[in-house]
Amino acid sequence: MADLKDTEANQAPAEMRVKEQISDIKEMAPKPRKRTGQQKGAVRTRAAKAGQQASSSKAVASPTVRTARRIYSEKERAQKLGEIEKQIGRGESIKGAVQNAGISEQTYYQWKKAAGQTTQSDKLTDLVKLEEENVRLKKLLADRLRKENADLRKKLGLA
Repeated sequence: MADLKDTEANQAPAEMRVKEQISDIKEMAPKPRKRTGQQKGAVRTRAAKAGQQASSSKAVASPTVRTARRIYSEKERAQKLGEIEKQIGRGESIKGAVQNAGISEQTYYQWKKAAGQTTQSDKLTDLVKLEEENVRLKKLLADRLRKENADLRKKLGLA
């Protein structure tokens, strides 16, 4: 019996060392990653999609609601920017005005930056057109005044 106890005592520390080495190796090994929907080979079934939709409906209760992305035309952008500027002029915060418009703050600043860049070049072309129209109108006015002046001179007999 003493021999059995000695052999068990001798084997126990050796087994413990092996178990410690195995646990050390497991800690050093990289952990497997979870698969995401974007990874290659991910397959979703209708049931999985339905389950995902059901879980996403629970997320609606959160304070930030994510809506579908929408692409706005230039007119719609200008209209929304105008509405936001009016609300800001009335004393409302930018954050509140942007939320009322239904866009994010980042979108607002990007649109504002883009509108500022296009309006500078548009202002220049508008200015050139206005100057050309101004010259044309001055010529028309000068012609009319000459004709009226000539008519008055004939009526008064000064010509």
